[in-house]
Amino acid sequence: MEKSSDRAPSVEHCDEIYKGFNYGAGIDFLTSFRTAKTLVGTSGFSSARLYTMIEANTTNTPTSAISAAIATNTSLLLGLYCSAGQLAFENETIALTAAIVAYGQPFVDLIAGISVGSEDLYRSSPVGIQNKSPPGDTAANLVSYIDQTRSVLNSTLNGIAKHKKVGHVDTWQMWQSAEGIANVLSAVDFVGVDAYPYWQKNDSNAIANDITFFEQAYQATLAAVGDKEVWVTETGWPVTGSTFGQAVPSKENAQRYWVDVGCGRLFGKVNTWWYTLQDYPTAEGAPGFGVVNTIQNSTALFDLSCKMNGTGNGNSTRSVGSAGVGGTSTACGGAVATGSTGTGTGVLEGSTSSTMPVSTAYVTSTVVVVPTPAGKVRRRWRI
Repeated sequence: MEKSSDRAPSVEHCDEIYKGFNYGAGIDFLTSFRTAKTLVGTSGFSSARLYTMIEANTTNTPTSAISAAIATNTSLLLGLYCSAGQLAFENETIALTAAIVAYGQPFVDLIAGISVGSEDLYRSSPVGIQNKSPPGDTAANLVSYIDQTRSVLNSTLNGIAKHKKVGHVDTWQMWQSAEGIANVLSAVDFVGVDAYPYWQKNDSNAIANDITFFEQAYQATLAAVGDKEVWVTETGWPVTGSTFGQAVPSKENAQRYWVDVGCGRLFGKVNTWWYTLQDYPTAEGAPGFGVVNTIQNSTALFDLSCKMNGTGNGNSTRSVGSAGVGGTSTACGGAVATGSTGTGTGVLEGSTSSTMPVSTAYVTSTVVVVPTPAGKVRRRWRI
C-alpha cells in the first residue's frame, strides 16, 4: 500500500544534490527506501545507488528497485555490471531498455545518473589481482560498454533518457592511474569515487585522521579528472568487524565518521551515496558498514543527527563542495576542479593536527556484485 509520505509530483531530479545509500540486489527495496527516508535524526536520504539493472535470480528482468523508487519518489543512480563479459553486459542493457519501455517518464525522471561498472579497473589492476579480487575489466571494454549504454539511451522510446549522465565508479587511486584517466575519463559525464580511510591500513588510518584521508582521496580525484563532475559513490566506517591497521570498527567511530565526513563535508554539498543502510557481512571478522541492523527499524545503530558525542566536533575545516582552492561547485554534480586543489590536510578539534602524504597503497577491500553463470547476482567481499 502506498503511504501518503511517498506521494510527490513527478519531477526531474537533475538540479538537486543527491543524498542516499548503496543497495545490493535481492533485497526488499520498498521497505529499504521508506526506512532511508524516515531515519531518526535525518532528512532527505531519498536516493539509491544500484550495482545492477537485473533483478536477482533472473537473466535480464529489470530490478524491482525501479517500482519501489517510483512508489517512494526515490531517485536512482543506476548501475550496470561490467565484469562478466559482453553477453552478460547485454543482459544489463536489455534490462535497462525494458525498464525505460515499461516505466517510461516516471522512471526516467528519477534517474540521477547511470554508472557503467563499479571498481572494474581496481579489480583488474595488479593490486586487485594480488588481493584476490573477483574479475575486473579493462578500460577499453569499459569504454565499449559506456558507448553501448549511450546507444540504448539514445534509441529507446525516442531517446526519452538520452540526456541522462553516464559515468563510471572506481576507487580513488584508479582515477590517478594512466589507464583510468586516458581511456575512461573522456568517455564519461561524471566520475564516481569510492573512498574509505578505513581500508588504508598502510597509513595511520585511525578514526582521528578520518577527515585527513578522506580529503586527500577526494582532492586527489578532483585534481586528476579536470572538469568532470565528481560524485562520492561509496564511503563509510564500519560498526562491526576486525581492526584494520589502526582503524577500529565501532558505533562510536562510525558516528564520528558520519559527522566529520558526511555531515561536515558531503551532505547537501556533493552527490553522495553512503555505504550503507544495511550490511550483510558473510565472513568472520568482515566489517559491517550498515547504519541499521534491520530495514524494518528506522532508528539507527548510532546517532545520525550530525551531533558528535566525544572527541571531535564534526565541523569541517573546508567544504569538500568548494573543491579546495580554485574550485567551484555545480548543481547535481557537487564539486569539480577548475583550478588548483587543496593539499588534503585536515585538522580535527580535539585531536592532534597532522599533515599526511597521499597514500600509495590501494584500497584493499570493498563490496562488489558478482554474477553467477545463471545470471544471478550476489554480494561478495574481496579481501
